[in-house]
Amino acid sequence: MKNSSLLGLQQVQPELMAMQSPGCYWVTCQRQEDARHFIRQVISAQQSATLISADEAPRALLTPTPAAGPDRIPLFSLPKNKKSLLKLDSDLARTLSNKSGLVLFYTDSLLWDKLSAEELTLWMKRIRRVITKKAFTFLIITFGSTIINLRDNLQRYFRQIDGVAHLEFQQDSWQYRINWWYSTDRLLADRALRLKQHNECFIAVNEKEQPEPLSRDDVTHYLADKIVLEGAPPLSKQWVLFADNEQVFSRAQQASAATVIFSLTHTEEINSLAKRVHSLRRSRGNGLKIVIREMKTSLRYSDERLLLACGVNAIVPSTAPMSRFLTTLEGLQGLQFSRHVPGNLDALISALQPLQQKGYLRLDAFCIAVSQLMSNTLLPENDKGLLVALRPVPELKTEQILTLCKPRRYGDLVTTLEDRVYLFLSSCRFNDLDTALTFIFSLPHDQLFANRVLWFEDHQILAEVGKIKNVVPDSLREMPLLVESTTVEKTTTGATRMPLRRIPQPVSLNLEGKRR
Repeated sequence: MKNSSLLGLQQVQPELMAMQSPGCYWVTCQRQEDARHFIRQVISAQQSATLISADEAPRALLTPTPAAGPDRIPLFSLPKNKKSLLKLDSDLARTLSNKSGLVLFYTDSLLWDKLSAEELTLWMKRIRRVITKKAFTFLIITFGSTIINLRDNLQRYFRQIDGVAHLEFQQDSWQYRINWWYSTDRLLADRALRLKQHNECFIAVNEKEQPEPLSRDDVTHYLADKIVLEGAPPLSKQWVLFADNEQVFSRAQQASAATVIFSLTHTEEINSLAKRVHSLRRSRGNGLKIVIREMKTSLRYSDERLLLACGVNAIVPSTAPMSRFLTTLEGLQGLQFSRHVPGNLDALISALQPLQQKGYLRLDAFCIAVSQLMSNTLLPENDKGLLVALRPVPELKTEQILTLCKPRRYGDLVTTLEDRVYLFLSSCRFNDLDTALTFIFSLPHDQLFANRVLWFEDHQILAEVGKIKNVVPDSLREMPLLVESTTVEKTTTGATRMPLRRIPQPVSLNLEGKRR
């Protein structure tokens, strides 16, 4: 039998943690803090380990010192560039001995984006040869915003990699999904565990199945706001119509497997609707079929993601006719809701709707807000929003453009830099840009601007924001953030906007010209 090491996850079956020697394993994490905790927990379970870091200093990863693990851990730093990564196999062959045990390689996902598909394939083959020759276990732990692309690419390396898994944060817990894992001559695939954290250690959660209701007599019942039928009477005896969503929610609190249908007419209803859906899903279980019918165009896709995360089975758009709506309801019958719904609704809302600001922001505050949104790993990669640089026509100044710019949605931010206006449109897709600009500017935008430049991928937006930061005036950098000044005023929500016009005050003068 081959020698093996364990990941160190608590209350997890050994066959899901064992790593054979020689062997190569890869674990990806959405968040950097999760990757740090994971690597410390793995080291704590080893008798012999070597740590290589291509991100932060390896000593920082082990500070404070883990409670358990080897007394001596060789530490190596790898420059964060393509050339160093391509030479890693020769460095390992020269540096490591046959008694190195477990070798951990900690990296940012951006480092792997620098390799083409052919270069990554060649790198994997060379690393595999070194692992076999030196007979050690190689565990790669990677985090970052581009982790989805890397996960997709790893599927091709089943022959070179003995195990691939992914650790994903879900607000109140973590999902540890194993694509495949080969250990002690046994192959396991497509497994998922839910983990919690205690004292910075990941522990498996023994999920209890939700108790089946004593009766499912309401499985054919429909509880709906009457507006969703567009004035039609109940379609059968199984349909019960109510005057508004509040009455639907009240009745649904007694249901077990019925179809519950809410209406959505205004954007302002989204958060209250999310609370109702979340409450029903958490209290009444997975048997309910919860549907939202949009009566007027109100939802951005970020709002849709929030409602789905709260437990909605289906959202019917306002453009769908009645026949399509009824077909959707029919397709839900007999289905069980299977997604995990976090218990903390406030954390879920703040994660999926992170920017509670809109309108004008000072240049440095604008950069900070956009950077924070880009680093949110719970939002879809390369789909968090658009950054647009607009250059006014020669007849207009940027100050005049700002008087015509009225962002209405939270997450739509504007700032100025020299002769350009920068707009960040949260949760806006490329094909919706012209529509968004039409709503934001009180005059036709094609008459206000000579040209525009657009960035939509995460790394493009971050790179441009980095350039903007470098040209922020030193005097502005030294100013306290979001403090009232002659140019920026703080709102009650923490956002900033242009100051209101000053109100003239009467002044009395005496005959000698002195103020009284």
